[in-house]
Amino acid sequence: MTHAIAASGGSAPAVGAVRSDADGGPASWDADTALEQLYAAHWRSLVRLSVLLVRDVGTAEEIVQDAFVAVHGRWSRLRDHDRALAYLRQAVVNRSRSSLRHRTVVLRHAATVAPPAPAPGADARSEDGVRRAAVLDAMRELPQRQREVLALRYYLDLSEAEIADALGISRGAVKSHASRGSATLRGLLRDHLQETP
Repeated sequence: MTHAIAASGGSAPAVGAVRSDADGGPASWDADTALEQLYAAHWRSLVRLSVLLVRDVGTAEEIVQDAFVAVHGRWSRLRDHDRALAYLRQAVVNRSRSSLRHRTVVLRHAATVAPPAPAPGADARSEDGVRRAAVLDAMRELPQRQREVLALRYYLDLSEAEIADALGISRGAVKSHASRGSATLRGLLRDHLQETP
């Protein structure tokens, strides 16, 4: 499956809809049809979710693409095709975690390499750019689970039940992580924005 599936158009039925087979009985949509619909409708939001977790657009796009490929490959083994979007979100979160773990190992081994010079004009960011960077920097400082809950809650606007489902935790844990994460994030943002010249 490639990025080309995003170009599919038309008015296909929603994922989980049924169609009649040759004998008039219901049959689930096949993997290609379902994943094309999901790709067209949710690619961008899944990439944005991953960007919030890994803070790199290229890596996030690869993670989301790999998640689609993985769900496509396991389509026949999914217990509930109507939950395909939830499976995709969970795959994106899990793959983002793996990417961060890998990055940590790479950075640990590359600690002796000199840091790159700042890009020219990096100080000429707009106020919105400064605030966005401050939010991303502050999010990176949160514990992993708090960061994931806040990204799913405030960026994708998911309900507590959907977040619990995507992360494999209870709704009570979602509330707890959201509350602690929000409080910590407010303090971090205050600090980051005060440090900005």
